[in-house]
Amino acid sequence: MSRILVTDLDGTLLGGTPDDRARLREALTRNPGVTPVFATGRGLTSVRDLLRDPLVPAPRWIIADVGATVIDGTDFTPVHPVQDQLRAGWPGPERIRAALRCFPGLAYQHDVVQDGRCSYHLAPDRLTDELTAAVEALGCAWVYSGDRYFDVLPPGASKGNALRALAGKLGWRPEAILVAGDSLNDLSLFRTGAHGVVVAGAEPALLTALADDPLVHRPDHVGAAGIHTALRELGWLTPEPGPVPAPTPGRATATATAPGEHSLLVAYHRPPLHWNGRDWQPPGSPNGILPTLTSAFADGLPGVWVSALVGDERRAALPRPAGVPLSPVPLDTAAWAGYFHRACKETLWPVLMSEPERSAFHGPAWADYRAVNARFARHISAQAAPGATVWLHDYNLWLVPGLLRRLRPDLRTGLFHHTPFPPPEVFATLPVAAELRRSLARLDWAGFHTEEFAEHFRRTLAGLPDPPHTAVHPLGIDRPAVERLARLRAPRRRPAAGRVVLSVERLDYVKAPIQKVDAVERLLTRRPELRGRLTFRLVCPPPEPGITAYDATRSRLEQRIAEVNGAWRQAGWQPVDYLPQSLTATAVVDEYLAADVLWVTSLQDGMNLTAKEFVAARAALPREHTEPGVLVLSRHAGAAAELGEAALLTDPNSPEDLSAVLARALDLTPAERRSRLDRLSVLLGRDRPADWAARIVRAIRSCSPPVSPDGTFSIRSDLGAYPR
Repeated sequence: MSRILVTDLDGTLLGGTPDDRARLREALTRNPGVTPVFATGRGLTSVRDLLRDPLVPAPRWIIADVGATVIDGTDFTPVHPVQDQLRAGWPGPERIRAALRCFPGLAYQHDVVQDGRCSYHLAPDRLTDELTAAVEALGCAWVYSGDRYFDVLPPGASKGNALRALAGKLGWRPEAILVAGDSLNDLSLFRTGAHGVVVAGAEPALLTALADDPLVHRPDHVGAAGIHTALRELGWLTPEPGPVPAPTPGRATATATAPGEHSLLVAYHRPPLHWNGRDWQPPGSPNGILPTLTSAFADGLPGVWVSALVGDERRAALPRPAGVPLSPVPLDTAAWAGYFHRACKETLWPVLMSEPERSAFHGPAWADYRAVNARFARHISAQAAPGATVWLHDYNLWLVPGLLRRLRPDLRTGLFHHTPFPPPEVFATLPVAAELRRSLARLDWAGFHTEEFAEHFRRTLAGLPDPPHTAVHPLGIDRPAVERLARLRAPRRRPAAGRVVLSVERLDYVKAPIQKVDAVERLLTRRPELRGRLTFRLVCPPPEPGITAYDATRSRLEQRIAEVNGAWRQAGWQPVDYLPQSLTATAVVDEYLAADVLWVTSLQDGMNLTAKEFVAARAALPREHTEPGVLVLSRHAGAAAELGEAALLTDPNSPEDLSAVLARALDLTPAERRSRLDRLSVLLGRDRPADWAARIVRAIRSCSPPVSPDGTFSIRSDLGAYPR
């Protein structure tokens, strides 16, 4: 696929050392698929003189005179009707110079050959409202850059509008274009939706104007070296002769087919497999989004899986995993820490869980969140075929929809939320709520586990134009896999000494682990006969190293466990059996089979698949087992919408209710247990996760794309983007 490099000259392509410029020229020669286009404030005569320099690549097209001139680089003839459109309304230099002669601060650049514009020198303190009003009264546009250059242009002329017009004529798509610049007269180029690179040493005002734009590369290299860095990060250059360099963050690698050929792209912040130093290792559980999507691809779901590859893994020449079309986005550990550990877990997660008082906003971490989302968007854009379908997962990629609409308006983009979605008044507590709403509104489709979460989403986007279609698709489990394990392990089922209440959950305050320990102590106080006979087994894997958001929860939980066990311990028994570690799928099924009660007490939960796994495992046992398990399920878990009529529902916000419902579960007769488990088994159903994935892909594809698949630019004025 052809790529277009649109670059400013002075300070950008011509910046840096001769070695930098020679290296870029060599790279462009070695990669003829990258077409150079100049976008300069120079006139055509000056550009012709410049082309005598052997370090300057030959441009295929030239945008000159700050966007008033568009030239074919092969024969130096004007590109019609593009140039005519850009110069429409131009009153001519004589009229402009006469009208502005009364402003003594203006110094006309007599030594610059100009065509279709008038260029002046002007000190910053002479840029007055009277001057700009006089230009606008002439029906002209203006741009000021470098604290020195004041250009008067035809009303529709700018570098950005010239690029739009040329791209529209030649059929270029935004994702196939990289614009490069260093001053304010390049700003309009960055407003076109193309990839961008601001080279080091750029005008501060340009950096300020683009500070929040995650699509813009900001390399630490000046001039030609900065352009070369951005081209490598985009993956537009073939490897240089000699040793193969390590992957650069943002570069597309390990794709199954050539870029731009995938009709379906599935994006999640985590990969489906983990590299353990020797080989690719699958997730421990047979359920969850990672095994669900892996199963869907194994069942023939066409496409590619886009995910992050972090730290040392991104530098290694890893073998391609068998059976999974993985297309990684390399990230360094610092970017991952800011993005995931802080922005996702400290800023967004508490709000998703409707606990905004826990949310902490960090500006640098949010910059990492923007940058990682931009890398995903650029990567997807480069991999996607025209009119392709993009299926995003979860809040970790909330900014990708808006970025993709700018880069690839031809794509159909859907997002499934595996977490709860908070009420609009809670969402609004985020300092970046408006930014996120704008991006989410660019989705074509959004899916949720429950109607409640879907309604929260609809209300959050209320008032924005063209909101996405929403749908409810609760995720199930791989029931046959759980049943096979349960039947295999049933003969080894160990008899429990007394009654066992089980919770299997990651360490997270939203799972209410401390509240459960308190409830156990309350129950022991009120039911003396349970002392020595009731064990609460809490399997609680710690979070990923580096996440500090749960440190207070871990500390308080371990303190309460020590207090309760210390107060109630008897010979050979303590009430809380705490396992702060991950278990294999087989070990988890063993826990399900040994438990009398599965206790799910989430304060908020998107679905909670452990509840479904427990039902599948216990229902798979032969009926001669006279003590079927009981499911105690939080009213605030997504699974309650499906299983609530047969589970015992509890409210983890009520200490009394937690203890009372647990006591009721322990007191159910065998007949009541069997009746509830039989009903839970029916409600669980046998829908395959792969079928769930296929339905969602069909739903996203049924949405009408916002524009025609060619994705070409429309010509519009961008004068509002200019500094005034």
